[in-house]
Amino acid sequence: MAATTTDTLPRRMWLGGIEPMKASYGKLMMWFFLISDTFTFSALLVSYGLVRFSYPAYDGAVADFTFSNLYWPIPEKVYEAVPFLHGIELPLVFVGIMTFILIFSSVTMVLAVEAGHRMDRSAVEVYMLWTILGGFTFLGCQAWEWAHFIHGTEGGSVIREIVDGQWVERTIFGANLTENQYGPPAFADFFFFITGFHGTHVFSGVLLNILIYYRSATGYYDRRGHYEMVEKVGLYWHFVDLVWVFVFTFFYLV
Repeated sequence: MAATTTDTLPRRMWLGGIEPMKASYGKLMMWFFLISDTFTFSALLVSYGLVRFSYPAYDGAVADFTFSNLYWPIPEKVYEAVPFLHGIELPLVFVGIMTFILIFSSVTMVLAVEAGHRMDRSAVEVYMLWTILGGFTFLGCQAWEWAHFIHGTEGGSVIREIVDGQWVERTIFGANLTENQYGPPAFADFFFFITGFHGTHVFSGVLLNILIYYRSATGYYDRRGHYEMVEKVGLYWHFVDLVWVFVFTFFYLV
């Protein structure tokens, strides 16, 4: 009998039978993934900062600010539109609403995790539904912001560029990966890539939240005897919310 116990101990260790820091194998792997993803977002934001400060910023004293590709844009002038309020300048109001929605969804996720610890199935379902709704609302807001950013303003902006050795001026509207009404092309490139990368994370989190809700509603976690998966997905959702705080700071405030 002793031999059997000795033989099975290494196998139990490899299967996660011993929990370092009282954390399960799944939680540790989630933390490893989040740490690696932190490095990715950090590299993107640091790159944005380096390029951002390589361009002169408009300080109000430059007479030819109409040549938008020569200066880094002012965030308040770029992100000032709100749906259904055309022609009214409301700097950062819409993105502030987006941020509040995402943070609120993080609160409902905390409540879902707490309900899971109490094995309260109905409460988990309610709070997961609120979290899913918050995620979809944020993605909808981001889609509208992208559409507005791509479409541009009615007047457009004048850019100055060298063509065949001569300075040429022309008007462009909106932004894409090659031209940008609001500033240098690099500004649009970073905006699309970083906010799109974050949006992909939010979308993935919403899909995971839907799976959690479905399994909770069908009693899967009750049969397993714990709601640890809610906590693991909650870690991912909180990470997505925290990253948005840094994206918001870099793109919309700096």
